[in-house]
Amino acid sequence: MSSETQTGTVPSAAHDDAIIAPPRISLNERVLTILVPAVMLGLAVLGWQAIVTLNNIPKYILPGPGIVFQTLWTDMPVLFPALLVTLRITFSALGLAVVFGVVFAVLLIQSKWVELALYPFAVILQVTPIVAIAPLILIYAPSTQVALLIVAFLVAFFPILSNMVQGLKSVDHNLLNLFDLYGASGWKQLIYLRLPASMPYFMTGLRIGGGLSLIAAVVAEFAAGSAGAGSGLAFRLLEAGFRLNYARLYAALLLLTFTGVAIFAVTSFISWLVLHRWHESAVRREN
Repeated sequence: MSSETQTGTVPSAAHDDAIIAPPRISLNERVLTILVPAVMLGLAVLGWQAIVTLNNIPKYILPGPGIVFQTLWTDMPVLFPALLVTLRITFSALGLAVVFGVVFAVLLIQSKWVELALYPFAVILQVTPIVAIAPLILIYAPSTQVALLIVAFLVAFFPILSNMVQGLKSVDHNLLNLFDLYGASGWKQLIYLRLPASMPYFMTGLRIGGGLSLIAAVVAEFAAGSAGAGSGLAFRLLEAGFRLNYARLYAALLLLTFTGVAIFAVTSFISWLVLHRWHESAVRREN
């Protein structure tokens, strides 16, 4: 009787919980995850300062990191409004790319003939250099801001579309057969099977599209050459270069770099939130 109790369901359930429970990250590993990148960035900044100091490079040729950070702080009233303009274009383009990319991907997988008819247009837009298309868009767009938005959208659209299509087509055929066996409609298969299964691919496209939308917004501003109060960071870069104000130029570059890193961090965090409980790419290994 005691042996049956020892091998009963309670110890078995506890054993199953121990297997299912995700492994925890130790405090030392969390600290190292933050400390190692911070140390490497600090060493890079020190190396930059050492190059400037040891070679006596004038600040009008290569400013040191201290001057760049000081300029970033003092010129923030000029750079921050330009950053907001660039961010508005970036996030608007990314939002449109997500919506149209997902909708277009769903349409493409409905029929092989639809995919054959429409997918080549998306490929053509992707492989054509955006710098070559930008002047035409500037001619036909109703305003410069709309032209910038279209250019950034076109760059961010294809990565989301291609990854989403791949995800929707990568569903396990056995699961599709199971849904067919139970008489699930095409919409139920899409909502309960294809869309959840495509989330890892979509998140990859989102991370890529987020970075590309920022790059495309800056490139579009370069191509447009827009100036004035409503101009973005690209104009401030050009202005600083023309005036040989390299401290402000580096400060604007630093601001763009921080923005790109922040966008990547946010999209990576969203991906982790969606995938960390069930997908192998985000689940931590036990060994």
